[in-house]
Amino acid sequence: MNKRLIVYILGWVLIIEGACMQLSTIVGICYQEWADLKYFIIIGLVMIALGVLAVIKKPKSNVMYLKDGFAATAFSWVLLSLAGCLPLWISKTIPHFIDALFETVSGFTTTGATILTEIESMPRCMLFWRSFSHFLGGMGVVVFLLAIIPRLGANQSINLMKAESTGPSVNKSMPKLRNYAALLYGIYGGLTLFECILLLCGGMNFFDAITTSFSTAGTGGFMVYNDSMARFSPYLQTVVAVFMMLFGVNFYVYIAILSRRFKQAFKNEEVWVYIGLTLAFTVAIAIDLSSHGMFEGRFFQSLHQSYFYITSVESSTGMAITDVNQWPEFSKCLVLIATCIGACAGSTGGGLKVSRFVILLKGIKKEFTLILHPRTVHTVRMDSKKVTHEVSRSVSVFFVIYMAIVIVTTILISLNGFDFMTSFSSVLATLNNTGPGMNIVGSTGNYAGFSVFSKLVFCFNMLAGRLELYPFLLIFLPAAWKRS
Repeated sequence: MNKRLIVYILGWVLIIEGACMQLSTIVGICYQEWADLKYFIIIGLVMIALGVLAVIKKPKSNVMYLKDGFAATAFSWVLLSLAGCLPLWISKTIPHFIDALFETVSGFTTTGATILTEIESMPRCMLFWRSFSHFLGGMGVVVFLLAIIPRLGANQSINLMKAESTGPSVNKSMPKLRNYAALLYGIYGGLTLFECILLLCGGMNFFDAITTSFSTAGTGGFMVYNDSMARFSPYLQTVVAVFMMLFGVNFYVYIAILSRRFKQAFKNEEVWVYIGLTLAFTVAIAIDLSSHGMFEGRFFQSLHQSYFYITSVESSTGMAITDVNQWPEFSKCLVLIATCIGACAGSTGGGLKVSRFVILLKGIKKEFTLILHPRTVHTVRMDSKKVTHEVSRSVSVFFVIYMAIVIVTTILISLNGFDFMTSFSSVLATLNNTGPGMNIVGSTGNYAGFSVFSKLVFCFNMLAGRLELYPFLLIFLPAAWKRS
């Protein structure tokens, strides 16, 4: 393993994070929060200094195998979280270190799970940092690194991109990954800015608009109010719901549209399934809510509520406008299913990903077809292209590991003594980077009541889920540290 190159990459992570902290310093100056902004200045400068020491001497070898890329990405996210929690902890905004770490891991992994019970009393600079962590973590810190740091070489860049990209495979059709990474962040930033403008047009103040846009773009869900989006108008809620859905779309589709490859963009099977699932879940829940007399039986109101929450959990954003614990059991069941399926590959959303869900279903269909017609040649296809055996195998293994983590961590979390739905949904919500679950951790609840051990388990789930399991699990394998 090329440890010197990994340290070099981690140095850049510290520099970027330290520089980003100064945005919170500016917010602190604007709101005259002199007692709090100093923590961002001091900690940020220390991080930049340490980062400069790590990158001032370039590594002799730029050779990076896939396991090196996985390790560099995993350690980048751990370092990002450990350093990012320091202003919250040292300032006593969140007095306990594990709580501050939990909140920060939740922010950077765009999970949106919180231990805070009184959000509105926090300093604005701290609230800004909390929301900005979603924006920085949404597209990925390594993707940002590839856009700005000196070239590592094509193979090295691909291995870093593969380690952080979401979904069963990475599109290698872009020859200049540095330009590709910059293009991804350009689209990401452009959509965020557009949402912010629409929110301002709806009467939201600038601070609320920018923090809400950060949370939506990263599909994270941290808001600056205890009631999330409930206090805002239907127009603002609809804008946020639409953008939650847009950020759950595969960004390769946006690149294809910008490149005028419209046929390629609009025949993307995963996106159509994603839209179809969103509409199906929305209508089914709206009918269920209306049949149970929720929202005074007004179907349009039920439709609005169901669309907002389905786009919220399917994109893994986790914002809310109502207490979902009051919904009928059928609706809550559909919410948990949508949480697990998640958004599209190549998006900022979490979950299993729609592409994996489709490949798994097609794989099951293939097996039944072979049982009924053993001599039939049947292949699994996505977007009219054959899905290779390697991809199918990878998806199946991913699902097995995913279920193993769900089972093991649910057992560990059950040691708290909470009801099964709280334990099970909290595991799904953290592993799928959604945030809210059911009962105690529902849309109006939080994770404050869990033990220190449970919060560390949740941190593991959030990091593993954001990094698509393999990169984060790899660093725990002794064989990964042996020389190639």
